[in-house]
Amino acid sequence: MVTEALVREKLSEVIYPGFTKSIVDFGFVKEIGVSGDSVKIVVDISSSAPEVKEQLHDEIVKKMQLIKVANLDLEIKTPKLPKESSSKGKNIAPHIKNFVMVSSGKGGVGKSTTTTNLAIALAMQGKKVGLLDADIYGPNIPRMMGIEEEQPEVVGNKVKPLLSHGVEVISMGNLMEPGQSLIWRGSMIMKAITQLLQDILWSELDLLVIDMPPGTGDAQLTLAQSVPVTAGVCVTTPQKVALDDTARSLDMFKKLHIPIAGIVENMSGFICPDNGKEYDIFGKGTTKPLAETFGCDILGEIPIEPAIREGGDKGKPIVFHEPDSVTAKRYLESADKLWKFIEKINEEGGVDNEAIQPTTPPGVSACSTGGHH
Repeated sequence: MVTEALVREKLSEVIYPGFTKSIVDFGFVKEIGVSGDSVKIVVDISSSAPEVKEQLHDEIVKKMQLIKVANLDLEIKTPKLPKESSSKGKNIAPHIKNFVMVSSGKGGVGKSTTTTNLAIALAMQGKKVGLLDADIYGPNIPRMMGIEEEQPEVVGNKVKPLLSHGVEVISMGNLMEPGQSLIWRGSMIMKAITQLLQDILWSELDLLVIDMPPGTGDAQLTLAQSVPVTAGVCVTTPQKVALDDTARSLDMFKKLHIPIAGIVENMSGFICPDNGKEYDIFGKGTTKPLAETFGCDILGEIPIEPAIREGGDKGKPIVFHEPDSVTAKRYLESADKLWKFIEKINEEGGVDNEAIQPTTPPGVSACSTGGHH
């Protein structure tokens, strides 16, 4: 006699292509209905690749034949096929629904601070969030999240991420000795990025926010080719020299077919702790022309506030520990805009960045990432 328990048992033998876990382990089986010798199964997978769907369909049909299912109603749901994804349909972490690449053209613009606070802000809004510190050479996330002294647990041949401020976190900073330098060539960075995605026991996340190294190099290309990046966020400061590099980062997103969620203008004004007034000591709003050029939004203008630096040094991110501050409110607004953009991307099946033909600003050379087409 066919029962729901028997059907589930057989489905637990169906291994997701390219992995060692079953579709049941991944949580992809959404419905099992049994009526006599008739069975209805609904499976919702995260890959839009037709060959993955076809392989799973054949495997499930075979398993149901073994237990004498006479009538099988099998539905395998897949995401809408994007117009063009960064990874050409490849996804080495299929249990993660969305990937957000946070990048910057140059270092020192507050990229890690922004990534940390955006991730926590999204978690505070009820999302299941992971934070991957892929800045191999300068892993600052452990200190900012207050976990620099912690070592992740190894389970079998996988690593369990640390939990901080409601966010799952992993960083090279927690996997090596404090103060140790990494003098790696490009191929080693590429392998490390792949392992941080594949060999970490991430939960079924709504999104994984990824803090990238500065620039437009091997790490960015490897990530883009390994998973379908849902959205790219670029962090900059108002100065012209930072904006020049920001244009290169935005151009990189376009070349890699990564939908651009927007720009975060960091160090945008200064909030005086004595009187609470805001002063534009470094300028403000200078990213607007660049955003218009690339057809994207300004996610937020984040001011300089002493509490940000103090919170980062002490492992107490401002958005979590001082949610009523001006800066925290702007991070929360930025996170809300980012999530709405992600929802839009998922509804529309991808944004066609080829429709955006940016005019390279004067004095800025185009990005030379070796475009992935």
